[in-house]
Amino acid sequence: MSGRSFFTLKNTAEHQTEVKGSLFLAYGARADTPEQGLAFLRTVAAKHPDASHLCWAYRIGGQYRFSDAGEPGGTAGQPILRAIEGQGLDHVTVGVVRYFGGTKLGAGGLMRAYGGTAAEALRTAERLEELPQAEIVVEVPFEHMGALYRLLDTLGVNERAEEYTEQGVQLRISLLESLVERFRTELQDATRGQFALWEP
Repeated sequence: MSGRSFFTLKNTAEHQTEVKGSLFLAYGARADTPEQGLAFLRTVAAKHPDASHLCWAYRIGGQYRFSDAGEPGGTAGQPILRAIEGQGLDHVTVGVVRYFGGTKLGAGGLMRAYGGTAAEALRTAERLEELPQAEIVVEVPFEHMGALYRLLDTLGVNERAEEYTEQGVQLRISLLESLVERFRTELQDATRGQFALWEP
């Protein structure tokens, strides 16, 4: 997750459109792994067991996939992926459900309907900016544990994996890259230099 900032979805996004009797329902959500994306799509499918199609796409960093789910090739999955990219989002999966209304829309109509419904769901959704994180390991003697925990609380670091060693406590933490130098300086003062800090 480190190295760059990106915008993703804060909450689930939804939008529906009707085109010539066919109903299109878009659902978007944050996904940090392909497995999370596919799990979200399974929940969408479970909500609409009688839908004609569930077409989808996800983009997670350099990884992306899409599916036309039985619609003519290139008319659904790719337009949904383009909608994600067009909104400048990452770590996002979108599924668009279609209930067929009896009128064929043609390739262009399908592309506009799938891509447009997905884009509108994402355009109106609340966004979240994820800033670059650094994974670091910090080790201090037992007598400086309190100072370390107070410093982490000050910096808003809640998730930490700790291990006790013969020398003291070792924590693996994720910290905003922009705070690493401040953390190092304040830890130096708080422990009088009795600490070790490295990237795993």
